Amino acid sequence: MSADPAFALDRYLTRIGLRAGRAPNAATLREVCSAHVHAIPFENLDPLRGRAPSLEPADVVAKLVHGSRGGYCYEQNTLLALALRALGFRVTPLMARVVLGADSPESRPRTHMTLLVDVAGEEHRWLADAGFGVVGGLLEAVPLVTGGEFRSGPRRHRFVHAPHEGPLDLWVLQAMTGAGGGETWENQYAFTVEPFAAPDFQVANWHVGTNPRSPFSRRLYAQCTRPGVHRGLDDRRYTETRDDGDVTERLIDTDEEARALLADGFGIVAPADMKLLS
Repeated sequence: MSADPAFALDRYLTRIGLRAGRAPNAATLREVCSAHVHAIPFENLDPLRGRAPSLEPADVVAKLVHGSRGGYCYEQNTLLALALRALGFRVTPLMARVVLGADSPESRPRTHMTLLVDVAGEEHRWLADAGFGVVGGLLEAVPLVTGGEFRSGPRRHRFVHAPHEGPLDLWVLQAMTGAGGGETWENQYAFTVEPFAAPDFQVANWHVGTNPRSPFSRRLYAQCTRPGVHRGLDDRRYTETRDDGDVTERLIDTDEEARALLADGFGIVAPADMKLLS
């Protein structure tokens, strides 16, 4: 898919704190992905109100670039794909199975959007993902290769292949969790490099955003990464995970407290008329 000529790249770069004039190389790819992750929070306020968010490019830009809002994976990576194409990258959207906490990759449906990026002059393709809203998510794009690990700030990731019955390799993104003697590689999500099209994401977005069994339609969920700390709000439970591994938690008692926390800690302005906490 080619770049959208209507996409306002300069406004996007301003939103994530970067200037224009970047060449489509690996350094730019890493820098843009990192700035996006640190600038635009993950949140599910639209599904919490009973509706799937629009994935139309103009609506995604209006919400995540011009509005004081974030979004979940379909919105985040739709926006990132628009920006990367405008910068001159070739981007292939993929669908992944979130396997964090799952018994096996096949036990979950493909409900996560991620991006495969071709970089001119690079031997390998890259994985870019601004929409995996957990502390184990990528902080920047990484080459799609096995046999080593990637470090970005405090986070460590690697790819491994998992056995399955399909004709394509099954890639699994793993994150290092724990500290000291308790460190272990933990599966995050699994995917093949089969391309997916806009209608596929529209169906998945509707399912995840409106299914009453979906966690995103049942409780408030927000995440953001800031220098030195990752913040998470899961209904009433607020968590801060610092780069040194220290974790603190507290409970949020009222909608007013949650609304103030979203604004001050996440940069999210919640609609005034919506109920936030269960």
